[in-house]
Amino acid sequence: MKRLLFAILVATILWFLMFAPCFTHRPNFWGMMVVSALILNLIALPYLWAHREKCVWHRQFLWGVLIACVLWGVFWLGDQLSSLMFNFARPQVESIYGMKDGNAPWLIGLLLLCLIGPAEEFFWRGYVQRHLSELWNPNKAFVVTTLVYTLIHLPSMNFMLIMSALVCGICWGGIYRLFPHYFPAVVISHALWDAAVFVWFPI
Repeated sequence: MKRLLFAILVATILWFLMFAPCFTHRPNFWGMMVVSALILNLIALPYLWAHREKCVWHRQFLWGVLIACVLWGVFWLGDQLSSLMFNFARPQVESIYGMKDGNAPWLIGLLLLCLIGPAEEFFWRGYVQRHLSELWNPNKAFVVTTLVYTLIHLPSMNFMLIMSALVCGICWGGIYRLFPHYFPAVVISHALWDAAVFVWFPI
């Protein structure tokens, strides 16, 4: 448990450095994202390797694509509704997209698809939620992991980003809670959704 708490503390510090307003506009933002993803992988992958299971990859891939498409649709609808309800919604969304200014879109998409997206799932669902599920009730593990995943985005002071983290946490964490054997599909969906919503098909 101490090792898990230390890992969460490390992730919290990394998210603060990435998303606190005093840091997000530094030119090395994406470098910080890469370093953070590598650290999360170093923490999570040994645990995942020790608990690896066989799976049918083509089925996992199809489910991952489907989940990513549905989630993109949910965010598109949420963007339309929030823009009607809140004056600050669209400017906050644009500020998130502003993080990619000055960087090659193909490089950002590649990093999100191949490193950053998978690393977040390996850590938050594959390591934190799974480990907590072994220690506690799986439902409690899902709630706690989702709350922590949401709360570490608070330093951004961006309501839309925080709510996005909450929705994504509920989606990916909920799927993993109900269908733990479809964890690879969750990883694939996160990677595809990241690249789609941020680069390929921005909302």
